[in-house]
Amino acid sequence: MRIRSRALDSLKPLAPRPRRLRSSTRRRVVLAACLTGAVVGSLTAVPTAHAGQGRPASAVCPANLTDAATCYTGQDTDGAYYAIAVPRRWNGSLVVHAHGGPDLGDSSDPERSIGDLDRWSVMVKEGYAWAGSSYRRGGFGTRMAAEDTDDVRRLFVKEFGKPKRTYVHGQSWGGDVAAKVVETYGSKHGPYDGALLTNGVLAGASRGYDYRVDLRVVYQYYCHNHPRPTEPQYPLWEGLRATSTMTTTGLRARLQECTGYSSPPKERTALQQRNLDDILAVTKIPERTLESHLRFATFTFRDIVHNRLGGRNPFNNEGVRYSGSHDDKALNAGVERFTADSTAVRDLSYDSDLTGKVSIPVLTMHAIDDPTAFVPHEAAYRATLEGAHRSRYLVQTFTEESEHSELSNAEYANSITALDKWVRTGKKPTTQTIAASCPAFDDVYSTGCFYDPDFHPAAYASRVNPRPGGLKWPAMSAAQEKSWNRIDGVGIAP
Repeated sequence: MRIRSRALDSLKPLAPRPRRLRSSTRRRVVLAACLTGAVVGSLTAVPTAHAGQGRPASAVCPANLTDAATCYTGQDTDGAYYAIAVPRRWNGSLVVHAHGGPDLGDSSDPERSIGDLDRWSVMVKEGYAWAGSSYRRGGFGTRMAAEDTDDVRRLFVKEFGKPKRTYVHGQSWGGDVAAKVVETYGSKHGPYDGALLTNGVLAGASRGYDYRVDLRVVYQYYCHNHPRPTEPQYPLWEGLRATSTMTTTGLRARLQECTGYSSPPKERTALQQRNLDDILAVTKIPERTLESHLRFATFTFRDIVHNRLGGRNPFNNEGVRYSGSHDDKALNAGVERFTADSTAVRDLSYDSDLTGKVSIPVLTMHAIDDPTAFVPHEAAYRATLEGAHRSRYLVQTFTEESEHSELSNAEYANSITALDKWVRTGKKPTTQTIAASCPAFDDVYSTGCFYDPDFHPAAYASRVNPRPGGLKWPAMSAAQEKSWNRIDGVGIAP
């Protein structure tokens, strides 16, 4: 059964921090105008926020929220910029947003949270207050991002009062961040009532980037230009040597040189076309996102290895058999091989892998043809919760869309409403009931409903070459996390 509509137009006590994470200064101040007991639908006035260290100041809303909300921006005591919006007709609940990426700047980007507010304004239009952090720095760090996400929630409570209900939302890598928020701060009677994860990178980083490891080595086997033979050599698991001055423009030029990916097929040489065909067939990466995946396997890998893990290697491809090329025997004999450093794997896993330790409702939505976070990430997440005996808290929905960064606004509105109803009533929705409720939202947003209620993703290993031990989920059990947490300095520093 497929549901379609219009075509797509193209205050509780503060919980203690985990031992590994640095705490911010907290002021337990709640405004006298706290909205406890207010009637839903009558919440049209909000407290006035005044600028100060770490406190929000009034700001101009994105154009599509000018008449619908009051907006605030600021920078918290850890250095993370944030944006907040409170609807003029607030329903009393809050959506805390975890953004994707990771961005690779050295510091927090003040424009990021504002752009996210613009993109996720559908939540505000549905009556939810919205708060999002730009995180205190760029670069990889899932637990850091989760802490910064919870910090903006705490700041909201301090300035505007305790919401009736609080939901965390994350998309892309932000899905992993939001899932980490659920496991770290989302106890049954904690500050979060539910989570919405959309197109999430839910396999974690210790396994979730293996296909990009494969791309990095397969690309070099065919192209020999990253690095070139005349340039300083380095192991490919570094992504890029620490001192390289290569830019994204330079990387695109090398990819074009080898594969002609940006040229019409008729303008490619025979060798370029064969290189492109082999790389795509072996890695199963869509042609339209080849460049973005290679960029991640270059610059984000460099950040992970050199900036976060002190030059240690968290990646492994020993024993992986690559197939689908015109000559698999030669490929497997010639591709670069390496074995991971066990402490690097531990730290990356501790930082980003999920235990399935979930105690609140989690609703996911994923495009079946997502070209960046492949839909088998959802199979990995379900297996993770099943391994932790927590699958009763999970409902997964899938849509016949083919984008990663942006799905239909009608579906986002439908999803947050379905999650809210689940939390309020205790009645778990089904994929069929969620699909059936979408057209009413499409009457408002006219962006389409593309649910496939009968879809089930194939196992993660169907899309990504499994490494030894990679078929068992969760990748990090709750017991393993507890054990690692006792190790001084474990994980990735904030």
